[in-house]
Amino acid sequence: MTVYSDLFSNSPDWLDHTLSHASDNLSETRSQLPDGTIIVRKALGILELIPGANQSNPNDEALIVSAGVHGNETAPIEVLNGLVSELLNGDWQLACPLLLILGNPPAMVKGDRFLDANMNRLFHGAHQKPEYQGLPEAARARQIESLCRDFQASHSGQLSHYDLHTAIRPSQREKFALYPFVEGREVPAQQCEFLLEADVETLLLQHKAGTTFSSFSSSQLGAESFTVELGKVRPFGQNDLSRFTGIREALRRRFRGQPAPQPAKATFKRLTVFKVVQEILNTGPSFVFHVPDDVANFTEYAPGTVLWEDESTTYRVGDQAESIVFPNRDVPVGQRAGLLIRPR
Repeated sequence: MTVYSDLFSNSPDWLDHTLSHASDNLSETRSQLPDGTIIVRKALGILELIPGANQSNPNDEALIVSAGVHGNETAPIEVLNGLVSELLNGDWQLACPLLLILGNPPAMVKGDRFLDANMNRLFHGAHQKPEYQGLPEAARARQIESLCRDFQASHSGQLSHYDLHTAIRPSQREKFALYPFVEGREVPAQQCEFLLEADVETLLLQHKAGTTFSSFSSSQLGAESFTVELGKVRPFGQNDLSRFTGIREALRRRFRGQPAPQPAKATFKRLTVFKVVQEILNTGPSFVFHVPDDVANFTEYAPGTVLWEDESTTYRVGDQAESIVFPNRDVPVGQRAGLLIRPR
């Protein structure tokens, strides 16, 4: 029996196995590489990788890397699958504990963002809300939270979490990251350097805790967490993976425990930093969103521009220009229709 057949039965790789069994409830199974690395398939699409006992962890860290929380955001899924295949093929040795997660397999099969509920609004305990009871995506979010807690409790070292996405809309800044809000926390310089290494040159500082996966891991697990947007949504097989070289090589370097590249001078002069100043919520039947459906992320609006209104509120841009990210009028009542940002 090879490690592939131990973990993935007759499937050629992790991704094919996950798609082929997207509706199955699989039991835990494990295998071991010749160098002693243990790979545990904790659940469908979720792998825990533990370095061999004699392997050092030079960066003293543990990593959670997730993709496919939105099922149609396929490029990061393909990147992670390729890295797993490299490791299983013996191309390099693992140095740090990893938890790798393909978030929403049924939506991945259908090529949809989600099936019944946006999974990236179901973390931080939101899956417990009455309106989500009985939904498979709520159960999956609960399962992922539990496995992340177990992983955090089992491994020492600094925990980092990178939740990888691609965007529905075009963007004036192709690659950007969001840093979840935790009171009193500043972005570590080494995390900024990692983003730059991954070709991510824009960072958004969020202004309040949320129900995203990265908000859960930062607030509940103490991880240095980021939601990382890496480009445009494309179907499986239609991604130009050369555009994702930065994140692939940066993750591989971390997985192998290699030192960071020589730090860039004046990091924050290269990393453009924005702060979130307003979260636009769908307030109900009277909510009117004045942002066109085809507007790109980071489109800037001049002071005085009316961006949304309802029966009690008219929101105008203040005395400084504001840009919008993630505009989406077609969200349920109470959910986010966009974020307004300004340069920090």
